[in-house]
Amino acid sequence: MTTSQFDVIILGAGAAGLMCAMTAGGRGKRVLLLDHADEAGKKILISGGGRCNFTNLGCTAERFISANRHFAKSALSRYTQHDFLALVNKHNIAHHEKTLGQLFCDGSAREIVAMLLAECAAAHVDLRLGHRVTAVSRGDAFRVETDHGAFEADALVLATGSLSIPKMGATGFAHDIARQFGLRLTEIRPGLVPLTFTGDALELMRPLSGVALPVIARCGKAAFPEAMLFTHRGLSGPAILQISSLWREGTEIVLDCLPGQNAEAELRARKQSRPRIEFKTALSELLPQRLAASLAEGETRTMANLPDRVLTDMAGRLQSWRLKPAGTEGYAKAEVTLGGIDTRDLSQQTMVANAVPGLFAIGEAVDVTGWLGGYNFQWAWSSGWCAGMAV
Repeated sequence: MTTSQFDVIILGAGAAGLMCAMTAGGRGKRVLLLDHADEAGKKILISGGGRCNFTNLGCTAERFISANRHFAKSALSRYTQHDFLALVNKHNIAHHEKTLGQLFCDGSAREIVAMLLAECAAAHVDLRLGHRVTAVSRGDAFRVETDHGAFEADALVLATGSLSIPKMGATGFAHDIARQFGLRLTEIRPGLVPLTFTGDALELMRPLSGVALPVIARCGKAAFPEAMLFTHRGLSGPAILQISSLWREGTEIVLDCLPGQNAEAELRARKQSRPRIEFKTALSELLPQRLAASLAEGETRTMANLPDRVLTDMAGRLQSWRLKPAGTEGYAKAEVTLGGIDTRDLSQQTMVANAVPGLFAIGEAVDVTGWLGGYNFQWAWSSGWCAGMAV
């Protein structure tokens, strides 16, 4: 069987792999981009409700989680959100800012994939889909064996992502290859994922499935002011997904269900101005009706007949609701994977393995995880660009 020769083989035609391929190809490198899927950029296509939250205007290294919180600084500063936005504008892709700096396509995520594929084509990248890798080895060069033949190159880039959303074909392949070449891995767990509950907490939440409200979700010193959603298994929504990446089993999260308001003052004002309304009615003016009814269940007294301590207790619960999650929805519902290839084993300038010349790791496979809101795509673009410039 003949072996095809390239300058670089990139495993994974997702966000990071496509960016790396077009960057390396643009430098005149002979690039082979391999993926086991039948379509490039599958996770891009489903992101942002099909509109792809492709970056965030507020992207800084402080909004990423890693065992080395400084690692992402170099890549993010060398290829910024503004650089990617310039590429989007070059391709005349209409977009808008939603909230908190999040940029989305006006149309479809397919426009982002089409843009990346067009750039790869212009850079003469050899893209081969439906190729399942069966073995990777290294002699004088890296050798990648697939069910469609073998390929060799001086450089190999691991860009196959990680474990989140297995129904999209996600695997721990990049981690397996990294281990094979002696790279270390950090602890790996689901991130940006709904939280699950048991017991009394779940009994309260399950009937509220579908109810959403703005909250401030806190875990330790971190606080995220966004929407929260009750589900039949617990809590979801942007605020909860954000906090899930910082939450650890056995610890509490704290919810402020009336951000920017003084719950006790609001309740006392209603007691004074409208003493004849029921407690449930007063709560429903501050909270979604189903949540108010649930929290006031069994309490039929009017505001005038309620002791102040009842108002104080409810206000405390609304603004400092302490909950201990039982777990998460796991990789099936996780938007990202926390942890990965240990950044101590990689160059933060080029993403090359310190002890294995020519081996690069980029994107979600690496122990760098962004906040919700376009940050993880920006890490894919930035890390992919850096590797593409270095191979």
